[in-house]
Amino acid sequence: MQEEKLLSKVRRIEIKTRGLSRHLFSGAYHSVFKGRGMSFSEVREYHLGDDIRHIDWNVTARSSQPYVKIFEEERELSIVLMIDISRSTWFGSTTQRKAEWIAEIASVLAFSASQNHDKVGLVLFSDRIHLYIPPRKGRQNILRLIREILVERQDAGETDLQQGLEFVRGALKKRSVCFVLSDFHVPLPEGMLRQMALRHDLICMQILDPLEEQIPDAGLIPMRDAERNVYRLFDSADPDLRHAHSQRVKKNNQLLKSVMLRAGAEFIALDVRNSYIKVLLNLFKSRKI
Repeated sequence: MQEEKLLSKVRRIEIKTRGLSRHLFSGAYHSVFKGRGMSFSEVREYHLGDDIRHIDWNVTARSSQPYVKIFEEERELSIVLMIDISRSTWFGSTTQRKAEWIAEIASVLAFSASQNHDKVGLVLFSDRIHLYIPPRKGRQNILRLIREILVERQDAGETDLQQGLEFVRGALKKRSVCFVLSDFHVPLPEGMLRQMALRHDLICMQILDPLEEQIPDAGLIPMRDAERNVYRLFDSADPDLRHAHSQRVKKNNQLLKSVMLRAGAEFIALDVRNSYIKVLLNLFKSRKI
């Protein structure tokens, strides 16, 4: 993508999503996430009803009685956008490719956080970590994040969610809100998802294109696995093959949701034909305390 065209796309996304963040999401974001960031304060003796996940095992071992860590609310949050940039995200059969929908959604989240004076960071990953920008404040930071998401990286490989989550777990020293935006065409590392969900507020958003779920009757068509760069012919005129494909995708999506819920992560499936505005508003509404 040429630099001029890239900057034009960044500006277009900013104009569209900054207004949405200001008028639709600011209050909703504030009520859901504000005060959810916690920092360590002190330790005290364990009381009946305390969360056993907060037991300080080092202090407990030294004192021979259980102690728990006490946390206090932080005024500012750190929002981290984990973006899957594997080649499959550059597929699209609607007005935009999945990567561009991801950039828009990430932009809305970033501007919502910025308007509440929170920091926003970015992790771009495929089969490795391509870029890490630590959480920072300001419009220029957000514009840089959008630009980096939109850059089509030719060296992007298959999605390795395990590696991405491991990196973020090591990079973030305090509790943060982590959004993972991906098509999730990958086996899920349930153990690592569970570890992340215990330590951070983990929200996974699956971006779906309609042609990935239902293939139309178009005869014999060449299909490419974008992540593995493997081609094969698919007879879309065969109704049994089309049905089998749709059922397989449906089953995989149900499994995906089940694994996410077991791990303690929030999961949202977003069809690009539908408004992500409604999806985000419903997310905020469902998480209100």
